[in-house]
Amino acid sequence: MARPKKKGLSYFPFDIDFFEDNKIRILKARYKSDGIFMYIFLLTEIYRSDNGYYIQVDDDFEYILSEQLFMDVTKVKQVLNFLLKRSLFNDKLFSVDKVLTSAGIQRRWQLAKKESARKSPIEVGRYWLLSEEETEPFIKCSLFEINTGKTHSYSGKNSDNSAKKPIKESKVNNNIYFASPELDLIFGLYVMSRRQNGDNLTDEQIALLKEELVSLSQNETEQIAIVKKATMSGWKSFYPLSKKKKTDGLPQWKKPDNKFKNFEERKYDMADLEKQILGKQSEEKKGC
Repeated sequence: MARPKKKGLSYFPFDIDFFEDNKIRILKARYKSDGIFMYIFLLTEIYRSDNGYYIQVDDDFEYILSEQLFMDVTKVKQVLNFLLKRSLFNDKLFSVDKVLTSAGIQRRWQLAKKESARKSPIEVGRYWLLSEEETEPFIKCSLFEINTGKTHSYSGKNSDNSAKKPIKESKVNNNIYFASPELDLIFGLYVMSRRQNGDNLTDEQIALLKEELVSLSQNETEQIAIVKKATMSGWKSFYPLSKKKKTDGLPQWKKPDNKFKNFEERKYDMADLEKQILGKQSEEKKGC
């Protein structure tokens, strides 16, 4: 019987300047050997996985990691947060889809697969972070295909460059949904909030939400406000912002008339009015 084909790596290249990296130095200074050990452990988990260049985890991941590494779960969370914030893992992919990977991991992975991929190209998909220029020829990425218009890219690569769209999807900076970093972040938080509430949004549903947002407003500031409102309210759709009528700068005859018809508007001194009422009540008591 033939041995099953191994999908992950048997080994991965390890840079001899690993400990010269300032991010690794800070990791070591803050979390000692536990931080280094956990990072290398996660690298091996990624490279040995079926995909070879990423792993997708769940809510129990940190507790399982704590048991495997004999580390306090609080420390595990602290180290993981450091690795994400310092871009040793891609923060956006983890916050939205609980995926651990990075551009550096994918560069090393494709180099390690170079020999075995000469005969049969390797296909990668939605979690690929490298640009088309950085990707080796033997890697076939669906995100680079022309005229698909339906690919969902975490590297910001999308083949639909139509000028008809008021907002183009990002081509740089690893944005996921929109070219604007702020709008991209706010929209990502909305998607993450929906998923935490049990809504397993598909790529098609996310695309429809994006179209709905663009149809409501083409102003980035308004779009951000709309998404924030929907996130805070727990809405499953987007709604236009309520706008107050502006009267500043209008001629007096165009401004809404808030006065009672045929009556002159009076201004009252509330303190003086209160004294008059109290005085009247006091006189009534004396007359009883």
